[in-house]
Amino acid sequence: MLFNSISFAIFLTIVFILHWFVMNKNCRSQNAFLVIASFVFYALWDWRFLLLMVISKSIDFVSTIQITNTDNARRKKRFLLLSIFTNVAILGFFKYFNFFAGSFSNAFLSIGLNFSTSSLQIIMPVGLSFYTMQALGYVIDVYQEEVEPTRNIIEYFAFLSFFPLVLAGPIERASNLLHQLKIKREFNYSNAVDGLRQILWGLFKKVVIADNCASLANLIFNHSANYSGSTLLLGALFFTFQIYGDFSGYSDMAIGIAKLFNINLMQNFAFPYFSRNIGEFWRRWHISLSTWLFDYIFKPLQMSLRDLKLLGNIFAILITFIISGIWHGSNWTFIIWGVLNAVYFIPSFFTWKRHSNTAVVAQGKYLPTTREVIQMGYTFMATVFAWIFFRADSIGQALTFIKNIFKRSLFSPPDSRAFNAANEHPSKMIIIIILFLIIEWLGREQQYAIADFGLKWPKPVRLALYYCIIFAVLFYFAGKSQQFIYFQF
Repeated sequence: MLFNSISFAIFLTIVFILHWFVMNKNCRSQNAFLVIASFVFYALWDWRFLLLMVISKSIDFVSTIQITNTDNARRKKRFLLLSIFTNVAILGFFKYFNFFAGSFSNAFLSIGLNFSTSSLQIIMPVGLSFYTMQALGYVIDVYQEEVEPTRNIIEYFAFLSFFPLVLAGPIERASNLLHQLKIKREFNYSNAVDGLRQILWGLFKKVVIADNCASLANLIFNHSANYSGSTLLLGALFFTFQIYGDFSGYSDMAIGIAKLFNINLMQNFAFPYFSRNIGEFWRRWHISLSTWLFDYIFKPLQMSLRDLKLLGNIFAILITFIISGIWHGSNWTFIIWGVLNAVYFIPSFFTWKRHSNTAVVAQGKYLPTTREVIQMGYTFMATVFAWIFFRADSIGQALTFIKNIFKRSLFSPPDSRAFNAANEHPSKMIIIIILFLIIEWLGREQQYAIADFGLKWPKPVRLALYYCIIFAVLFYFAGKSQQFIYFQF
């Protein structure tokens, strides 16, 4: 079930009613019901995926208990390594088998040997990357004695399989989520209303922004050889807003759904396209992944390479971003995307920019300064450039796409005939994106754009805004549920 589907709306309504009116006697019954609901939700994708999750994560549960029960440092480390090896092996097999098998096949073909792998194609379980990283973070935190492990397996699976986040995050920490599952939750009306508002905004991002931008971006990327430089640039911009609307929209919906059960998840996006440098961008984009990589990859690498000083830091940054690229998918384009972001990031790491721009841009003001506009402009365009590699099917396509942008046709109007033939309307979408950015800008100091937007307006005016958003979602939804882009990662 997709969040943007009628079936999920029915599922969520049933779970909400049963949770608060039937299974609300104590914390244990609430958690047990959430585990059952989450298992049902996940099994509807494929029950075999559920079996894999239960078996692999049970190993992590036992490992954390054994780590806590012993004072023997070697024994502790053995169980840590068991957990890490199990998670990495499962993730590596399901996510990268096809990639490496294909690479070996191509290598053999290049020397005249036919080595076919078409008979074995591995399907990756949905959400595997996300719940694997959440489980790994939990085990490492237990090993480092930063959190106390739960000995209650119901609590553990409620933490790990909670249905709003199991498919695509946020990648939660035990220090935030697990302790909320240890106490009986009371219904909080204001939190639930705030959750509904955030779900609505997430739906708008997904259905109105992402899905419409996807149609235009796919049209341009799939036929890029036929278009002018200005049209290709427009395609890159549409994909830039597609991936933001799609993934941040999912995160908003996940966080909003959790609020209906009085559970608060971490913020995953903080208006990243208003960043003034790449360092700030990575503090605001996919925050749960960025902080995970910083805590569990970059910091250990930095410590182990501290004797190399400057070179060690550069190497740690490069490896961290390469791992980020590999995590996103089994394609060389993602590795190039990671390297490119590392190249962007390294200069800011060694300058004052690393420590700057921690506050919201133009905080307390309606308009940014000229300097801030320029900073946001070049940071945004650098990000758009990197997204081309992320979206392209191959490095060759990405390089050709970029080369064709910088032709004389870059300064000509976009090709309208192709859009008309496909019944697409880029000008209408550009207007919608501009209105979307205005609302995001006005709400940039909040957890999400419409958290406090219009709360001081007269009630009829505020309700009119919500009805307009609902109408836009229903108009563009039209009974069609589009897959979330991050499900493939």
